[in-house]
Amino acid sequence: MRRSFPFACGLLLAAVPQLSMAQGSGPTPELANRQLPDPAQEKAATQVMHALRCIQCQGQSIADSDAPMAATMRAEVRQQIAEGKKPGAIRQWMIERYGEWVSFEPDMKGSGLLLWATPLLLLLLGLLIARGLFRRKS
Repeated sequence: MRRSFPFACGLLLAAVPQLSMAQGSGPTPELANRQLPDPAQEKAATQVMHALRCIQCQGQSIADSDAPMAATMRAEVRQQIAEGKKPGAIRQWMIERYGEWVSFEPDMKGSGLLLWATPLLLLLLGLLIARGLFRRKS
């Protein structure tokens, strides 16, 4: 037992650098709070960040949130913009990764279509009810 403990510690210490490198080429943390050098790219990144909801804060955009998760998401947006990806593609990538809820602007399909259509349906229902009430009084 005593001999296996140092061996296990050695294996663990040898594996730690590989585990950190296995994370992939994720966004660099300094991109979370540092603007991109190109003003057009930064403007596009800011627009995307204001359209995405922080999944930790739930009520703030990732542009306004101080949460660590929002910083990671901001860095990812800036990195993808710097790589030349379009804002729509980045937004779609975030939706695929975190779910439809991450977007402040739901798509006009599925449950998003219901969200967009409900106010219009309620307005039409109100107009029909009002029309019926006015016809009875006349």
